Amino acid sequence: MLAACGDNGASPAQVRDGFLHDAEGRALIMRGVNLSGSQKNAPYLDDKTEADYTRVRADWGFNAIRFLMTWSAVEPVQGQYDDAYLAEVAKRMDWAHDAGLAVILDMHEDIYGEGFGFDGAPKWTCDASHYASFVPKDPWFLNATDPDVIACVDHFFDDAAIQQQFTAMWAHVAQKLAPYPAVIGFDVLNEPNWGSYPIFSFEKDKLAPLYDQVVPAVREAAPHWVAFLEPSASRNGGIATSLPKPPYPDVMYAPHSYDTTAESGGGFDPSHRQMILDNVADLAYEAGQLGEGLWVGEYGGTGSSPGIVDYMTAQYDAAGAVAGSTMYWSYDKSDGYSLLDAAGNEKPDLVNTVVRPYPERVAGTPISYAWDQGTFTFVMHGDASITAPTVLSVPDRVYPAGYQVECGGCSATKSAGSLALTGITGDATITLHP
Repeated sequence: MLAACGDNGASPAQVRDGFLHDAEGRALIMRGVNLSGSQKNAPYLDDKTEADYTRVRADWGFNAIRFLMTWSAVEPVQGQYDDAYLAEVAKRMDWAHDAGLAVILDMHEDIYGEGFGFDGAPKWTCDASHYASFVPKDPWFLNATDPDVIACVDHFFDDAAIQQQFTAMWAHVAQKLAPYPAVIGFDVLNEPNWGSYPIFSFEKDKLAPLYDQVVPAVREAAPHWVAFLEPSASRNGGIATSLPKPPYPDVMYAPHSYDTTAESGGGFDPSHRQMILDNVADLAYEAGQLGEGLWVGEYGGTGSSPGIVDYMTAQYDAAGAVAGSTMYWSYDKSDGYSLLDAAGNEKPDLVNTVVRPYPERVAGTPISYAWDQGTFTFVMHGDASITAPTVLSVPDRVYPAGYQVECGGCSATKSAGSLALTGITGDATITLHP
């Protein structure tokens, strides 16, 4: 199986024409998983072993992971970095590389940080009085409206010194992990909240300047890392991003995609399918306006929820329609969103819907990919100047009795979990079926 990005495991050369590109010039589409929600809180490292990383690649056919970290884990005491923690992260980067997985490091944050009983910023970053007067709410996301949480968010975005601490923390992470070839990029901050700042001005006035500070600092140590930049958390509520086009290259737009009704415990209403398709199409349009590629950093659902197959099918179809990259939330063991149940067994309806074929590396321009009752269809425009093959991920479990390939006379070579295609020039449609 080919390495995550280039045949030698090298990071993608650049983002251009709406896609990541590997060292051979192929457009790279990533389908993967968040690993993992269990790393949000102390001891900040989950129970996954090297075999789990192999499973992600070999069994499920994913080629990337969004690896969760937190500021609390990296800098528990102001100015003191936990390099023992980062050494353990580095070990897992080797596991990912050996498995053939690309890694995007995610600095995760929910409800500001640990002072409020959640994850993200360490307690020392905000006045303890706010933690003392905080009263938790249910469901959890309503805590973002708490005045004490808002005060800490405002402090972070208003205080130059605390932002410099955050930037220095990221620079330290880059210094330690830049030598590990599995790492291709970094997601600066999970679902940034606007606090009390005007919601329609927050991205331009507050979030973009933070990115403009962090990205160059990280690239001093890791110049090859791609920046995965999220819009404000308000994008989850349907408010289009107002992020300006960044002044630096090699950036991917990194929003999330969820259905509000399903997220509220109501199950997925099939009539919302078109809403999912339209929303992801809008995300792709926003990425294009920013001159970036689309990478949906989170999508997912509860395996036992009504309509989970329809919900995940809609997410797959939405990403396929725009040839986008997606990361499932998450690889954990629980009765919630995880791909495994509390006992560690796969949730069959969920896994069998998420694990489907997709184009990994495309010698040309990806147009769309789709799955319909056992038939996979991929549309692309081939570039004759690229000599490396187009590679499709075809997990063995999808076609246990084998499959046929139709590609208009191209040369097709099957191997475990993948299909390599050569001789594709101009507009082409590749079809796989039993």
